[in-house]
Parts: sequence; structure tokens; C-alpha cells
Amino acid sequence: MKSKTDWARLLDISDKGEPDAEHPQAEVAHVVQGIVRRGLKPLPSKELVSLRLDLDVLEWFKAQGPGYQTRINSVLRAFRDAST
Repeated sequence: MKSKTDWARLLDISDKGEPDAEHPQAEVAHVVQGIVRRGLKPLPSKELVSLRLDLDVLEWFKAQGPGYQTRINSVLRAFRDAST
């Protein structure tokens, strides 16, 4: 099935809009999170903790890009789930 979207027109329109106080520019990650979370259970609350990690481990997670704390949490969750 061929898309009927006029991508050239959409790209042309999107370049004209300038962010202002009433319509700030949204970060793509924020928009995607809102779309992905629709219809899902609420996220569990988080707890702020102080944690000592080996420097090389922390640097490796940070080198993977933004969201390193979320990835560390995912690794810990996977370990927990595999241990039960």
C-alpha cells in the first residue's frame, strides 16, 4: 500500500514554524514517550539513591549515549528477574 502523505509539503510547513512562549519546541524524546506510553500502565515511581559504581562501568554506560541511568536500571531489573 502506497502512502498518500505529501512529505515534501509537510517538511516545508514544519520548517516555517518558529518556537515561541506559547508553542515551545518539543523535544523528540518527549513526544515519543507520550506516544509510546498511551494506553499502558503508569510507570512505577522512582527512588533517588546514592550508588558507588566503578568508574569504568559508569563511563561505559555514559558512552552509550543519553539515558544511561535508565539503562543501568534496566540491567539491574533484568538481573533481578533472572535471579528469581
